[in-house]
Amino acid sequence: MFGSSFAQDNRFKIPPLSQTAFLLDFDGTLVDIAPTPESVVVPPDLLETLTHLRNACGDALAIISGRPIEQIDQFLGDVPFAVAGEHGVAIRHRPGGPVERAVLPTMPQRWLVQASDLLATLPGTRLEHKQGGFVLHYRAAPEKAEVLRQTAERWVRESDGAFMLQPAKMAWEIRPTGVDKGYAVSVLMETAPFAGRKPVFVGDDVTDEDGMAAVHRMGGDFFRIPADFPTPAVFRAWLASLVAGRG
Repeated sequence: MFGSSFAQDNRFKIPPLSQTAFLLDFDGTLVDIAPTPESVVVPPDLLETLTHLRNACGDALAIISGRPIEQIDQFLGDVPFAVAGEHGVAIRHRPGGPVERAVLPTMPQRWLVQASDLLATLPGTRLEHKQGGFVLHYRAAPEKAEVLRQTAERWVRESDGAFMLQPAKMAWEIRPTGVDKGYAVSVLMETAPFAGRKPVFVGDDVTDEDGMAAVHRMGGDFFRIPADFPTPAVFRAWLASLVAGRG
């Protein structure tokens, strides 16, 4: 059903797979959002679909996520050819290859101490530490969003532009300015097997907009969930329709 409807909708026309590079977000795009990052479920057929997609596009398949690369590996193994983690802070260009890390400003450690002390007083919130920054999660306590935002904004103002506050799904993330998913797209598209192909970026969150802007500048295509695909399941069905019969 999905395959025929997608084929008739000009919004989803992309170049032949042999000329396309896929740059895909993970949470909320390939998999459904879960109550905690650890509890996401990878559908049984997703790895098979991604394997066929990678084969069809000559390895030009990358996952670009806010998660560390190690977490993407836990869920997807070596199915994607390239992985960019932490919104572009860490990039691995090929399976088993070295991880290239962006040069980052030094984050004041007192921010982490203050964040930990604050969240200890706010039940339902959670602190996630990343290389070069951290995330304040409030999915289980949405009423705490504003107090967390105000506190995070004070920290960011102290950095004189070195750090920025990024809204995410039920979270606020403090991260270095200028290193984002658009940066990751630009770096990956400079080298094989991505170079010379038309990029297609798919994401669901405000953190994906930098990646979308980057592929737009390159003349590529981008799609959003839920604007274009209402759910990750529908997006997965579209990917499966692209490689139908290639197994």
